[in-house]
This record gives sequence, C-alpha cells and structure tokens, in this order.
Amino acid sequence: MKQAKGLRLLVLGGLVAVVVAAFVIARTSGPDPVTTTGSRYAVTVTADRSAVDIRVDNGEADTVTIAAVMPTMGHAMPEATARKAAPGHFVAKGDLFLMNGAWELSIRLAGRSGEETLTLNALVTD
Repeated sequence: MKQAKGLRLLVLGGLVAVVVAAFVIARTSGPDPVTTTGSRYAVTVTADRSAVDIRVDNGEADTVTIAAVMPTMGHAMPEATARKAAPGHFVAKGDLFLMNGAWELSIRLAGRSGEETLTLNALVTD
C-alpha cells in the first residue's frame, strides 16, 4: 500500500516537472517570426505585446511605420513609427496591441527602394 502511494507521488512529481518545463520553454521561446515579400522589400517581423521587431531582408528602407488591425474583434490601433535600431533593423515599442491574438499588420516602408506597404498576419502574445 505504501509502495503504491509512493509510486503515485513519484509519477505526480514527474508530471508536474514536465508541465513546468513546458511552460518555461513556451515562455522563453518568444513569438515566431513572420516573413513576407513585396515587389520592393522583404521583411521578417516578430511581434509581441510590447514590441514589433522588423528586419528588412531586401530593399533599403529609411522609415518604417506599422498599423495593426484585429479583424475578428474590430480593433484597430493607430499607426506607429518604428525607430531605426541599425541598418535594416527597426523596432516599434509601446501599446501596439490591445490584446493577445491574431493581428493583421501593415508595414509601410519608404527609402531608396521606393515606398511599399506589406501586409502580414501575426499571432501576438505576451
């Protein structure tokens, strides 16, 4: 009887360890990057509730702005200007999203390669 109880506690402890490990991995892995290509630019975008990171993979952009819409909930956020962190790397921070979920991002790029707006879908999480 004591052996069965000890085995149950051991199994329960193992299950708790697996759940905790899965939670930690999920919280530290971050959001998945999304890549999209237009006729002038290609970008890789990573978005979470506090920031949007834009890497310009193709084309030379001087300015980048972001507009976010959550069509399923009827939310739209005002356009935000991303600051240039390095050549080809822009970051927008602040209250960019009202909530977690599927957002449609319009990334407007302007520079030597001309002006273009790229649209992509991103799953935004904390």
